[in-house]
Amino acid sequence: MKAPFLAMGIDLGTSGVRIALINERKELIHTAQMSYPRGLSICKDWEKCTIELIQNIPSQLKKLLKACAVDGTSGTLVACDSNGAALGDALPYYMNCIEQHKSLAEILPDGGPTSSTNSSLARALHLQKQFQQSLLFRHQADWVTGWLLGNWRWGEEANNLRMGWNPISKLWPSKLYDPSWQKSLPQIVQSGTTLARISSKNAAQLGLPEDLLVIAGTTDSNAAVLSASPEADDGLTVLGSTIVVKRFVEKPLNGFGVTNHRLLNRWICGGASNSGGAVLKKLFSDHAIKELSQQIDPELESGLNLRPMPFRGERFPINDPNLEPIMTPRPVSDSLYLHGILEGLARIESESWQKLIALGALPPKRIITIGGGAKNPQWRRIREKITGYPIRTCLKSPAEGVALIALQAITKTNEPQNLSRTTS
Repeated sequence: MKAPFLAMGIDLGTSGVRIALINERKELIHTAQMSYPRGLSICKDWEKCTIELIQNIPSQLKKLLKACAVDGTSGTLVACDSNGAALGDALPYYMNCIEQHKSLAEILPDGGPTSSTNSSLARALHLQKQFQQSLLFRHQADWVTGWLLGNWRWGEEANNLRMGWNPISKLWPSKLYDPSWQKSLPQIVQSGTTLARISSKNAAQLGLPEDLLVIAGTTDSNAAVLSASPEADDGLTVLGSTIVVKRFVEKPLNGFGVTNHRLLNRWICGGASNSGGAVLKKLFSDHAIKELSQQIDPELESGLNLRPMPFRGERFPINDPNLEPIMTPRPVSDSLYLHGILEGLARIESESWQKLIALGALPPKRIITIGGGAKNPQWRRIREKITGYPIRTCLKSPAEGVALIALQAITKTNEPQNLSRTTS
């Protein structure tokens, strides 16, 4: 009789880390989450949360683990030395480096999505200027994957699109083949690639099997797509700290702010706004949002025309680093104000879907929603009215989605090619 085994997903989001363990039947066996003690920009917090969550997994479950994979926020970038030690705080995905506009134009004279001052490439240029030394650039998921392995050699392709990696040609922009850049960039692998076994040091520290395989993961929004198990005609909206829309397509789409990812041998396109739940958290507590939402009649309109954004600058559906939020007028009634904000967020989501459709994506027949905002029934009805699509809620986490990548990697008929333990 075949021994049972488990796969683990590690999801690094804007506010914290979640882990999920699933079995061969894709059933959730264990999950837990932890907020960053200090914030998204602190790499040591990524490590601390991951260590604590894994150490607290029951030992009888740890023994069954065969593989793990990591997802992270797309675009959060850290500069580190050759041993993976962070040289400073990571630059979060929403940071605009407007001062890098000219440098970006020199590297990418023909423009393209990576030429945005909100791209990872812009943040890399900022870090080059800040540290003025030889360094490695690693995105959040790639840094944690490297930490598990004790080797920061690899980068998963979806996490590196905003740095300039082209998943169609499988090339970097030509000017990034300069030796100085090549020393800083990771070796790109596809999601689902078996990298190596976990380092002996981490296996011992975390109480994990020494033969645990580390698999290349994906971005947090891609992991959310997988956890929702969408059908071919479905679209997916992630309502977390930001609003992200995703859609499987027959071929890649081109447009500012649009990303095309190859996910388990299928193309998925999408875009991420800077707006989302982070705006709500600045204004109201979770308890207040729940209480005030119950006072909203979603069949009525608030009469407000807000553009809720956490700061100046947008990347999708409008690519404008100078776009200003519209957060006023603020009515006396908090429930009316919340109503107007939820409508404004729904309009951003609707415009995001319209943008994808204009670029060639087929309209979805329904939208599956995942993330914290998916739990709000009043917001869901407001969104249905404004987008014009029926909406289904999925309460599974991205951690379950990235665990599916690990599970598929160890259930393939072909044996993984690299089973060695790596060294830095």
